[in-house]
Amino acid sequence: MPGYHINRVAEDIKRELVVLLREMKDPRLHGKLLTVVRVALSGDGSSAKVYISAMEGKTAAVEAVKALQSGQGFVRGEIGRRLHLRKAPELRFVADDSIETGTQILRMMDALDIPAADETVEEGQGNANEAD
Repeated sequence: MPGYHINRVAEDIKRELVVLLREMKDPRLHGKLLTVVRVALSGDGSSAKVYISAMEGKTAAVEAVKALQSGQGFVRGEIGRRLHLRKAPELRFVADDSIETGTQILRMMDALDIPAADETVEEGQGNANEAD
């Protein structure tokens, strides 16, 4: 049962961090499309690894991580207050490039120009029930 609690708290932390990213006044965070990809909470809930990704790429994510690390005390306190945690976990922010990688994969798939499944059916084949 404890695993369910850890996963729920990790999702709650992720949700609150997304809200906090919009509320923080650090200029390194403004104007960037940031997302919290994942929160990995330790088994005892004392520490959490937070993966941050930016649409602009890895360099924007690294800059955002630096901003979040400098405001770590504020973020940790807000998380503890908003989630009513007895002890807020120590947060470690990590830059992630999963959004950038995903957009590159989508661009490569678009470049393949594979026709959709409904476009591959020839007009002469029709539906099998139509012949009856």
